Amino acid sequence: MASTSSSSNAPLLIVEDDLALQKQIKWSLDRFESVTASDRETAIQQFRRHQPPVVTMDLGLPPDPDSVSEGFKLLEQLLDLDSTAKVIVLTGQNDQANALRAIAAGAYDFLAKPFEPEVLALTVDRAWRLFELQAENRRLQALKVPDALSGLITRDAEMMKVSRTIERIAGSDATVLLLGESGTGKEVLAQGLHNASKRSGRFVAINCAAIPENLLESELFGYERGAFTGAAKTTPGKIETASGGTLMLDEIGDLPHSLQAKLLRFLQERKIERIGGRQEIPVDVRVVCATHQNLKTFIAEGRFREDLYYRLAEIVIDIPPLRSRQGDAVLLAHAFLRRHASEQRRGSMSFTEDAIRAIEAHPWPGNVRELLNAIKRATIMADGQRVGCEDIGLPAPTATDGETSDLNLRAIRERAEREAIVAALARTNGNIVKASEVLGVSRPTLYDLMHRLSIK
Repeated sequence: MASTSSSSNAPLLIVEDDLALQKQIKWSLDRFESVTASDRETAIQQFRRHQPPVVTMDLGLPPDPDSVSEGFKLLEQLLDLDSTAKVIVLTGQNDQANALRAIAAGAYDFLAKPFEPEVLALTVDRAWRLFELQAENRRLQALKVPDALSGLITRDAEMMKVSRTIERIAGSDATVLLLGESGTGKEVLAQGLHNASKRSGRFVAINCAAIPENLLESELFGYERGAFTGAAKTTPGKIETASGGTLMLDEIGDLPHSLQAKLLRFLQERKIERIGGRQEIPVDVRVVCATHQNLKTFIAEGRFREDLYYRLAEIVIDIPPLRSRQGDAVLLAHAFLRRHASEQRRGSMSFTEDAIRAIEAHPWPGNVRELLNAIKRATIMADGQRVGCEDIGLPAPTATDGETSDLNLRAIRERAEREAIVAALARTNGNIVKASEVLGVSRPTLYDLMHRLSIK
């Protein structure tokens, strides 16, 4: 788990079984608030409870202080709990091999005993500052939508994760399969993938469900002059047109079975033959596919080739529906209203409070596309500068729809605390001591929480 405590109020953890040395270390670092532990189990409990950004630890711990096995086990557990924590290992004077092994295992630094108090304080201070800088960097990165996906408007954690995945894979040539309900923004993401890839060619999209089967082959692969009646001139297909760029095959689940073998051959050989042609044409193109259908069900029913699926699904990205994107419906609605009000020259328009609550409460089965159309219509139909429920075409919210109390931090926190405590008690079979360790709080604190939340 990544630490969420601010380093300004989280303590330093000192792990040392020699109590005299433990006091000396604590004295050397008296400008830091600190907590102590003398064995591995206590150290884990303290780490869970306080989430310290920095840890100093001895490798020789009970029950066998002459061995380093407990120390390395503790180091591994601490970094498993929080890989961002900075662990400073204290070793014997002639123990450089284990010190280097600790660094390789993820420790931040090491100091040989006996150490200079000033050097230890400086090392801890530098580790603390690095932790703070990295935490701030992660916070800023989490808020940043990749430039290539500037067309994507979201604050939802899952959609931000999708954005970062697309940015990460953009430089490769792997075939990508985008899965999601209709209207979730698959083409926006495919376009963003193309922009981030820096491919010099065009982004070309074709909807496999919108073109009749007898025309789809010529649309995809092109045709030579005289190949069939009406073929007056040689015409490149969409695959060839996208050479050097990205080809998006939307609704790939509707690709006729007769064309699936031909598409598979192209993906394997990266060469095409136009209809009526005898020459193989090499094509360098990134293929992105999208569908709202369950292709694995289609495979079981014999409607989609399994070998083609695995060619298309080198990287699979699931796009969440709008109803599950926390806060995105209203965020998008405001953005769409600004855009369409500007296009329609309606000046500054805004939503009524009821309209915002109605937008939050509506499930949006048509996803972003449905929302976009609703806001566009509202921009045209609204009498004044305020857009209400009737303009959007939504029923007025009931008393419980989108109530402000749903956003009450105290209620949300209590609900989360109750769920966590009940789960911890269930996991530990009602053992209060073990439950407090799992939750990272003291036993008295757990009793207080249980009393306040009426948990028996």
